[in-house]
Amino acid sequence: MTQTFDESTRIESALRADETAALRAFLDYHRDTLRWKCSGLTQEQLAQTHPPSTVTLGGMMKHLALNEVGWFGRTLAGVPYPEPFDAVDWDADPDWEWRTAADDSPQALRDLFDDCCRRADAGIDDALARAGLDATSVRESSKDGAFSLRWILLHMIEEYARHNGHADLIRESIDGVTGE
Repeated sequence: MTQTFDESTRIESALRADETAALRAFLDYHRDTLRWKCSGLTQEQLAQTHPPSTVTLGGMMKHLALNEVGWFGRTLAGVPYPEPFDAVDWDADPDWEWRTAADDSPQALRDLFDDCCRRADAGIDDALARAGLDATSVRESSKDGAFSLRWILLHMIEEYARHNGHADLIRESIDGVTGE
């Protein structure tokens, strides 16, 4: 069974929102854009490659789910990866999420993505309550020290923007669906 997403429910950031509200709204908008680009497709369509690239929409969804719990959980708060990411030998298989997404149903991918976004939002809420956008991460950059929550939010918006551009092209090549 394929899942659908109504793109009209995406909410854009208010033109005069404070910094925190604007950053969170842009992140949510990009999350919803990915949900939209992946909705209504079969498992086979989510696993479809477009040579020479091996990137798939399903792999992208699983990759961004990993990034959600990686940045807002593991890096920001020091929380271990949840299932299924906790059992992966990342040194042996650094592209595990991209490779294994073809084995996942559309519902499983969406559930994983939504759960990871929920976990990420809880991490964001905790950090905001602790120190606002200036909250620093538990894990540090190898050369520059701790990340601020502000930096992580901006990085994730950039990550989504880049991948949503890919998603636009992949989705159009699968079934002709276009849109911003």
